[in-house]
Amino acid sequence: MKIVFMGTPDFAVPALEKLINSTHEVLGVFTQPDKPVGRKQLLTPPPVKELAMKYNIPVYQPERIKGSNAVDIIKGLSPDIIIVIAYGKILPKELLESAPYGCINAHASLLPKYRGAAPIQWAVLNGESETGVCIMQMDEGLDTGDILYKVKTDIDINETSEELFDRLSLISADALLHTLDLIKNGKTKPVKQPEGDFGYARMITKELCPIDWCKSALTIHNQIRGLQSWPVALTVINGKKVKIHKSYLCGDKPIDAECGKVIENNKRLVVQCGENSCIEITELQPEGKKKMSALAFLQGNKVDIGTVIGG
Repeated sequence: MKIVFMGTPDFAVPALEKLINSTHEVLGVFTQPDKPVGRKQLLTPPPVKELAMKYNIPVYQPERIKGSNAVDIIKGLSPDIIIVIAYGKILPKELLESAPYGCINAHASLLPKYRGAAPIQWAVLNGESETGVCIMQMDEGLDTGDILYKVKTDIDINETSEELFDRLSLISADALLHTLDLIKNGKTKPVKQPEGDFGYARMITKELCPIDWCKSALTIHNQIRGLQSWPVALTVINGKKVKIHKSYLCGDKPIDAECGKVIENNKRLVVQCGENSCIEITELQPEGKKKMSALAFLQGNKVDIGTVIGG
């Protein structure tokens, strides 16, 4: 099939690469404009653009879709289908209908749950044990189109959103190729999504970072792994901000202590949480320094038993 691909971040790269190396033909790639990155604010192309340029595929980067000539460009390319993965812009009806097979999208959740911008992070933040990828026929709603194909996968209790992101990007790539085969052979069986509010996976912000140590250890553990690797869970130790990158749930029976109190500091950094639970911090990052193990942190910083962190 002849394809126009629309995507921007790393998540979309495996799918684009598989399409390029398949029997299908990628006619052009739409992605967001280059953006300044890092302290020096160097203008940097999106990962999808970098891959497309590697294969000499035409790249289009309109600032906006509505009011631009994007639809005219796509019609001029004459694709059979448009594939959208994490493009980051709302597509008008005219564009959705500008190819014979319309637009299909790979969404990283088991729809209708977690419609929206950050389904992977919210699945981890909420402690879900299962997620997946849905390939859907796009309509004008927000992730409300008919499901063409669905793949499920378990979420490990210690898996971070970053790790899940990488796994689901590969699952999405395979699911898309399979869906294209179904479409080409007329074997799709679209399933309508139920109407109603099933929760919205809103964008992740830094407001989610501060840890409330009076919440349960499980809730805090999910927060730590859900906000990895951006914007990262945050606490205060001895008056200094510290990012918490990794943790483990303790199997030990916690002592009766104040929320946020350090209850072990001998090679392990264990903190009392709410609901009579505790958590072990295993990887952290003091402000202005690199990530380090809890052991390395304890060797270079005095954290007494009874120290209350947070605030």
